[in-house]
Amino acid sequence: MYTPNAARYQDMPYRRVGRSGLLLPAVSLGFWQNFSHSDSFANMQQMCRAAFDAGVVHFDLANNYGHPHRGAAEENLGRILATDLRGYRDELCISSKAGYDMWEGPYGRKHGARKYLISSLDASLGRMGLDYVDVFYHHVYDPTTPAEEVALALDHITRVGKAIYVGISNYNKKQTEEILSIFRELKTPFVLNQPSYSMLNRWIETDGLREYAKEQGFGLAVFSPLAQGMLTGKFLPGGSGTANREWMRRRPDDSTMAKLTALAEVAADRGQTLSQLALSWALRDEAVATVLIGASSPAHIIENARAADKCSFADEELARIEQILA
Repeated sequence: MYTPNAARYQDMPYRRVGRSGLLLPAVSLGFWQNFSHSDSFANMQQMCRAAFDAGVVHFDLANNYGHPHRGAAEENLGRILATDLRGYRDELCISSKAGYDMWEGPYGRKHGARKYLISSLDASLGRMGLDYVDVFYHHVYDPTTPAEEVALALDHITRVGKAIYVGISNYNKKQTEEILSIFRELKTPFVLNQPSYSMLNRWIETDGLREYAKEQGFGLAVFSPLAQGMLTGKFLPGGSGTANREWMRRRPDDSTMAKLTALAEVAADRGQTLSQLALSWALRDEAVATVLIGASSPAHIIENARAADKCSFADEELARIEQILA
């Protein structure tokens, strides 16, 4: 029988999502990797327990996460909720997404059609054993479906009580502007955009999405803040230099390796690991409501949750980091 840490809310800061009433932990747990049927269920269970014990109460999923079939991650979360966390549902913020290929035939392919989004959420809720999710995202911009259709589908989902809030993912500033105007007209509870962002991937700055989020009052839940493992320190001397997925086993080139080495020195001076530095850096900006981490062990979650302790930087530190990244 799992008994949560009674002090789980003492150390994790919770950030307001834009101008909404929603609060998210600074560090959230993503289920993109290591929650498949090919992974150890006991390890998944321990990771979720470690996250909850550390105040990481936001679990982020998508309909297509999992191996050997899509949806496996949601199925495994459903098992963990049933065994460990069902009594704590109201303390959790659970999000899911739909937009990429999911099932065979024209209605399950990558798009944002109303039929696909609503059918997909129904299936996700069934896999997780839930009546609703806290946030439901359109996972990827679809140029073939009118933004109005996507917005109306997401609005409908909140009105029938299958999601409390909605969001979008992988939308740039221009695409966000288009759908945001429709959300505003409908009075849809849109609160989040979920883009990729890290020290090695700063497109939301050059695109203008980061500043636009602050101006318009929605939050950013950034994924891949550790650049899919590049910023974990595994490629530094003594690191494993490997990943559990074949497509993630690429090594940094010499230029990137030099940056990682220099950033590790900054991290050491701050009393942090490289991964903690990378997460703290992403959280330095008020537009970022939360960073979504992946993990392969409870220890990774415990380590990375502590990045929320040091999200402020001296001007000299930021200047040093900018010089390294340049």
